[in-house]
Amino acid sequence: MDQLLSFDQIRVIDHSEWSNQVQPVDSFAIDDALCISVGEHLSPPAARLWVHDPAVILGIPDSRLPYLDEAVSFLEKNGFQVIIRNSGGLAVLLDQGVLNLSLIFPDARQLGIHDGYEAMVTFIRRVFAEEGKAIEVYEVKGSYCPGAYDLSMKGKKFAGISQRKVKNGTAVQIYLAVEGSGQKRSEWIRQFYQIALKDASPSFHYPEIHPETMASLEELLQKKMSVKEVRNRIVDELRALSNHLFYNLLSNKEHSWYIERLKQMKKRNERLLEREGF
Repeated sequence: MDQLLSFDQIRVIDHSEWSNQVQPVDSFAIDDALCISVGEHLSPPAARLWVHDPAVILGIPDSRLPYLDEAVSFLEKNGFQVIIRNSGGLAVLLDQGVLNLSLIFPDARQLGIHDGYEAMVTFIRRVFAEEGKAIEVYEVKGSYCPGAYDLSMKGKKFAGISQRKVKNGTAVQIYLAVEGSGQKRSEWIRQFYQIALKDASPSFHYPEIHPETMASLEELLQKKMSVKEVRNRIVDELRALSNHLFYNLLSNKEHSWYIERLKQMKKRNERLLEREGF
């Protein structure tokens, strides 16, 4: 088993039912604050679960799309909030059927670039081991936010992983499409790029989206699944991997780091947040 997944203590911060209180900009600022805390060994390794109302989370390269404003307007008119995140990758879609998990590890300077990704892959395979389905790891061409650590079953992607290092902490973040239609989510991102690019030929290669390459877990496993059920599975697996699991929220010190990082996120998203009235 991956050494990163052997915990003496694991701390759980559960924001999976806080979608009306925690905005996407908050989520990335909170993970940064936890990275600092875990990296300084003020907190044990942490796991944060989070869900958001419909939102499209852009990567930094997306902010340079030639017709970005027009594409963002299209998404906003269809009920999506749009922000630019501070971790790697390209556009992803979040909604109430998508569960996000952040695993926060200490000693970032000692971790190789692939260590966090491999730990998350191992963990997700353990969470769904009872299903008896092979979870494959490779870049799924035609999916949104494609990368070497896409998670798929029979060629259809249901999850993607990103990673961010802050100070001496590492946040490994995964979105898991649990409920609903992966193809419908992918169609929104396909239209976003279609509008944002038009006939331009940028030097950066943006993905050509083929919605049929994506699915949710309930589609792939052909049974009803809920975000709450998967959240419970994740917590059960964390409990099995640790000597002591406990829940709590941010400490006063962590909250001050969160406020600092939130200011940075809002600065990064100034133009988009002004459009949305935040």
